[in-house]
Amino acid sequence: MGDQYALKFISGKYQGGEFPLKADKPCVIGRSSELDMVLVEDMVSRKHAKITWAQGKLNIEDLGSTNGTFVNGEKILKPSRIKEGDRILIGTSILKLVKAGSSLDMTDAQVKQNLEQVAAQQSAKQTKTAMTGKLEEIPLVDLLQMFSTSKKNGVLVVTAEREAKIYLRQGKVYYAVIDENHDLGPQKSFNRVMSWESGDFELRPPDNQSFMVELDSSTDHLLMDALRHLDELRRVQPNLPAADATLTLAVPMTPPLRELTADELDVLQLVINWGTLQGALDHSPVEDLVVCTAIVSLMQRDYVRLV
Repeated sequence: MGDQYALKFISGKYQGGEFPLKADKPCVIGRSSELDMVLVEDMVSRKHAKITWAQGKLNIEDLGSTNGTFVNGEKILKPSRIKEGDRILIGTSILKLVKAGSSLDMTDAQVKQNLEQVAAQQSAKQTKTAMTGKLEEIPLVDLLQMFSTSKKNGVLVVTAEREAKIYLRQGKVYYAVIDENHDLGPQKSFNRVMSWESGDFELRPPDNQSFMVELDSSTDHLLMDALRHLDELRRVQPNLPAADATLTLAVPMTPPLRELTADELDVLQLVINWGTLQGALDHSPVEDLVVCTAIVSLMQRDYVRLV
């Protein structure tokens, strides 16, 4: 019979629940109570989308919904093939196509009962109408691309060891902050958050707070720049000291200061003032990559040493 598939909810009312797909029965998703998968929320149309399984292939079709159906961040305009690992956004629910687990042996009534139990557990711990999930299930890049295409408004709160907020206006990222430290600036904050691979996310309602400096690039450009920045940082990483390790000037200092670039001189002053890599990163107006590259150069040329 081949592989059996299910839709796993990785965000939304039924987060953690699973809905098995049957080869002989199309699955119609929407707000209407007589449909196969019922999602009762304002952003979901009465009949929103349909998934069919024919000749071993799965296809999804938007049924003329008001707010659209999205696969891997792209709005579908015609019936489209879907495969294992694809993510589907309908309203505030993100569903991932996975190999079917124990849900495959359940009756329709048992599947519905199980999803309602999951929903009851979720409603006890999340805010009303919030879209929540885990970065382990859907990386930030994919999440922000989905929000961009579907033109979401709100504040994406990401919680790991720190708390970050990413502000969205019609899907466009216009501000970012970590631990409410606005001195970092939105660009540095956004680039740092994009390195987070685990943690919880929650899309909260829009915040009318205004900011003196906003990000003006498109979300796609911000993501591309952040990923490039992250790749280059990873190349520098093996030569960096621990973020909280104490740094000091080399004494005696043999190489002349005149050989340093302007960026290196600025970072040298930050080392004198703050004494750690993290201190230099948090108090420099330039990107983290510039600071890290300068720190590595200063240490390799014996201007700066670890204590």
